[in-house]
Amino acid sequence: MTPRILIIAGSDSGGGAGIQADIKTVTMLGGHATTAITAITAQNTLGVDSVHPVPTDMVIAQIDAVVRDIGVDAIKIGMIGSARTALAVAEKLAELPGVPVVFDPVMVATSGATLADPATIAAFERLMARATVVTPNLPELDALGGDPGALIAAHGCAVLVKGGHGDTPQVTDRLFSANPDDPPEIEWSDPRIETEATHGTGCTLSSAIACGLAQEWDLPEAVARGRRFVRIAMREAPELGRGHGPMGQQAVRLDLNMSFFEPMLNQVTVPARDLAASERFYRLLGLRQVVRASPRYARFESEGGATFSIATDESYTAPVAYFECGDLDVTVAYLQQQGVKFEAEPKDEPWGWREARLRDPAGNAIRLYQAGEMRRFPPWRLDDA
Repeated sequence: MTPRILIIAGSDSGGGAGIQADIKTVTMLGGHATTAITAITAQNTLGVDSVHPVPTDMVIAQIDAVVRDIGVDAIKIGMIGSARTALAVAEKLAELPGVPVVFDPVMVATSGATLADPATIAAFERLMARATVVTPNLPELDALGGDPGALIAAHGCAVLVKGGHGDTPQVTDRLFSANPDDPPEIEWSDPRIETEATHGTGCTLSSAIACGLAQEWDLPEAVARGRRFVRIAMREAPELGRGHGPMGQQAVRLDLNMSFFEPMLNQVTVPARDLAASERFYRLLGLRQVVRASPRYARFESEGGATFSIATDESYTAPVAYFECGDLDVTVAYLQQQGVKFEAEPKDEPWGWREARLRDPAGNAIRLYQAGEMRRFPPWRLDDA
């Protein structure tokens, strides 16, 4: 069944954050987004010109209408509009027990504009008490008291502290669990992506997490996938506007497998004798070259993001098919339980993928792998790709 994600958030006229970023993210991750718009903003990449809160009764009416007919598998809450709306939404959530809730406590836009007054921030307490996980960035965490443990103790929700507002070369996000059976803290750290396309990162992450929870992924799995989605969307930003631009959620769909157990055909690598001649041939076919490692290897990209490679090294004597997995180790363990034999167990390769090797009944070489953003954005990617 298609995951149904109810998004309670504000509208961004520039399309970079808010409801617009949420809908794009949910759609690209295979879900259906319903909405309850809490505020209308006039904004672009340079800043917020005006904010008009939607009356609380209308926000609740939107929630009632979509839940009554379409239903809901997970809820994402972003910009809430007013303290009265925050309290009313918290009461409404009590009518939906068991539905996961991801609360992104939006206070300030990327441009610096204030999106929540002190009374609204105070009302966040009631929303956190209903949330599965709250996702503050570093300034938002400070405004909420600065202590994830205290938030967990007071409200019973997990806390994902986002590190994007730090000034270190690595971006580190930390998940503090409210479940005593889970590790108390899980950390993810990746190199900072130098870009101005940071508008809507928090909205996108929280919506991606909601999609994962709607599919009954556990919270760390949902966070890990959501982080990959955000990073690839940042790399695919369309470079619009003169300020903090929108991300490229529309380009991520084939880069992020939806299921652990449904490997996705991503790439075929074929042997080549003369790399330059083969490069020219496949460019003539209309493929876009994205990697050149002459004289050994080249990679091309087709419409939609699937890739095709040519290789001259002796290890490739016949075509090899590559299937991308959401979680390689889980997939391999499952296949082994079904009696599938592997030539090589999952291993981290020098080029940045984690890969396992096997053959089909006819002897064709098959590779299962997990790469995330490294698939389309390796360090050696061509600058003009």
